[in-house]
Amino acid sequence: MIAGVMVALSAPAYAQTVVPPGNRNAEQPAVPSGSANRTRAGKSSYDAKYRRVVNLLRSDDELRAKIKSVSRQYGLDPIHMVGAIVGEHTYNVDVYDRLQTYYVKAISYLTSGLSFEHDGETIDDFVQRPQFAGCTSSDSYDLWACRERVWNTKFRGKSVDGSSFPNNRFGAVFFQPYYAGQTFGIGQLNPLTALQMSDVVHRVSGFPKLNVDDPAEVYRTIMDPDRTLPYVAATLKTSIDAYRTIAGFDISKNPGVTATLYNLGDPEARARALKAENDKRRASGQPARLPQENYYGWLVNDRIAELSSLF
Repeated sequence: MIAGVMVALSAPAYAQTVVPPGNRNAEQPAVPSGSANRTRAGKSSYDAKYRRVVNLLRSDDELRAKIKSVSRQYGLDPIHMVGAIVGEHTYNVDVYDRLQTYYVKAISYLTSGLSFEHDGETIDDFVQRPQFAGCTSSDSYDLWACRERVWNTKFRGKSVDGSSFPNNRFGAVFFQPYYAGQTFGIGQLNPLTALQMSDVVHRVSGFPKLNVDDPAEVYRTIMDPDRTLPYVAATLKTSIDAYRTIAGFDISKNPGVTATLYNLGDPEARARALKAENDKRRASGQPARLPQENYYGWLVNDRIAELSSLF
């Protein structure tokens, strides 16, 4: 079981370097074309989308109170949750004007005929294949992280047992019945992330564990603000713990970095890659490279004064 999940609310005294606030890049890194295309398709602009989500946060006292409460429960500064929410709704999809809309849509998923499958094969059947035999953890994060690694190494973009599999993310292929790349709710979570964080949220917030056999409940959870905010917090906390325990960096003072990891996913693999890079740099007498923000995290750090003023 990964250290980050097991110690979700503790802070062992690992040697670590504090990543200071602010951006490491003087200019904003390039925004991917997919984000730009979505924004153009919606006849909007990044600044307009940013302003809408900030206005929602500023005008909704109840939402801000929920974010503060959940952040405290998971040992986070609320700015990390705000950064993730603002980044998602600036570069992914527009925020709804009223929080109530999310509750209404959450209820609608309970009657939806959803299934987690690909090409007629359910995810339950797919993970029974022998390639997944080593994924035996009882912890939801470790279990689904292992299955995702197997997908990436054994199936993604390959032909296996006479079937060709898409060169796409595990979550996009099996867990998004409407169309690949779709995320949902105020936190813009995808179902695979929710399944990974299920045990942490169960332990910390007491919510029932999610079941891959009940896709409607998974979607309801990520659409319902009361249910999804703890999943947002757990995802951010897992990233902070992974970078502390694996790469030796305390990123808790830099919401642009945590927002970047929220956007990119797979914080453990990224922490391992950074550690490996810095081991080589130190061996050759070079200074360690600090974690850096992407375009999404850069915006969060750049607007930190306004975002912090919300609380």
